[in-house]
Amino acid sequence: MAIATTNPVTGEVLREFDELSPEQLEDKLRRAADAARSYRLTSHEQRAQWLGRAADVLERDTGTVAELITTEIGKTLRAATEEVTKCVAGLRFYAKNGARFLERVQRDAAAVGATDTYVTYQPLGVVLAVMPWNFPLWQAMRFAAPALTAGNVGILKHASNVPQTALYMETLFREADFPADVFQTLLISSGRVADVLRDDRVAAATLTGSEPAGRSVAAVAGDQIKRVVLELGGSDPFIVMPSTNVDRAAEVAVRARTLNNGQSCVNAKRFFVHADVYDAFLAAFVAKMGALVVGDPMDASTDVGPLATESGRSDVEAYVDDAVSHGATVHVGGRRLDRPGWFYEPTVLTGVTSAAKMFAEEVFGPVAQVWPVQSLTEAIDLANAHPYGLGSNLWTEDASERETFIRDIQSGMAFVNGNTTSYPEIPFGGTKRSGYGREMADVGMREFMNAKTVWIGAPANG
Repeated sequence: MAIATTNPVTGEVLREFDELSPEQLEDKLRRAADAARSYRLTSHEQRAQWLGRAADVLERDTGTVAELITTEIGKTLRAATEEVTKCVAGLRFYAKNGARFLERVQRDAAAVGATDTYVTYQPLGVVLAVMPWNFPLWQAMRFAAPALTAGNVGILKHASNVPQTALYMETLFREADFPADVFQTLLISSGRVADVLRDDRVAAATLTGSEPAGRSVAAVAGDQIKRVVLELGGSDPFIVMPSTNVDRAAEVAVRARTLNNGQSCVNAKRFFVHADVYDAFLAAFVAKMGALVVGDPMDASTDVGPLATESGRSDVEAYVDDAVSHGATVHVGGRRLDRPGWFYEPTVLTGVTSAAKMFAEEVFGPVAQVWPVQSLTEAIDLANAHPYGLGSNLWTEDASERETFIRDIQSGMAFVNGNTTSYPEIPFGGTKRSGYGREMADVGMREFMNAKTVWIGAPANG
């Protein structure tokens, strides 16, 4: 894929970028390694000041950056603005809490025959981030903010269709007065990632993306004995039980499925609804999905914009056509729009069988699958039968159902009476084929730190 900004509304290539030459890439890696040696020695207080400055700069640039995101991937301007605002909050969260997360943790010295013993957290060095396009600022920021807080240096290989957002990230941290080369963007193709990860100057990597991409990075990291965090997508279940407010659940279900034009790893994609409320939920869900306005993402009245790429829309079409060929029913949507750009109607399917590809794969677009179930146990069993395990959602007012769901659902995150999302304050990540490791909070920051045990004995002359 060319490194270029292509407007999903029109299909027009707006700007193209040259890939880094081998010499340019070598220079960036050298400078990152040099920066890591000195940046690790900066104080927690100084890093917090730089993070706060970055938040101020980004807040100032909110309108410009939101328009850039919308132009590159087609998400609504409202959603892009919310993404930028979330990044500002993430920076300020780490500016406020980073020093506390980095404090040494005391252990029982007497129990191990020491005068003092503790764990201190130290940065690993240069960390490679391989990021997707769907939340081009937030997903890069949820790596960058904790990494820089920890004293690591970041190098970003972003998706090839969001080069301007990627370059803005580098500019942001430079303008916030971080030391030179502490965060750099690498405009390179995916085929060169393995060589970067193999470089001895790169200590670790994090990847958010497809399962094949995750397998590739994990294989290289394993061969090189380097730490890696993987977030590889999901097909989150959304379970509705009779005790809940069905109309409210349907309202959130629409947002859960169409967030980011349906292109989010933590979009709810499979809806399991108790038979007692199935008809009412389906009617409300179909009506609300059908009422969404699909159009120009710059228009404030638009609910759903185009898919980010032409190939992405083709994939969604193929999934829906395949499901219908195997007996599924389309209740609303199911077609591309007859206009320029990569638009696809919000779609609700029932009767999706195990023969359909979407039954066990992730559909990255505004397409929902709905099934009736007879019990919570059946819903959980169906949800767990899927190879992914990122987020999950339950709607109930029954405390025992809530505890059963939390105990038995195979996912990295369990949300009750709300849609799965990410926050700086709590860890984010999955299990099974959704990957391993965590982002955000203190847990995510420590993924790329050495937890060093310190044991201090009595003075030799004591």
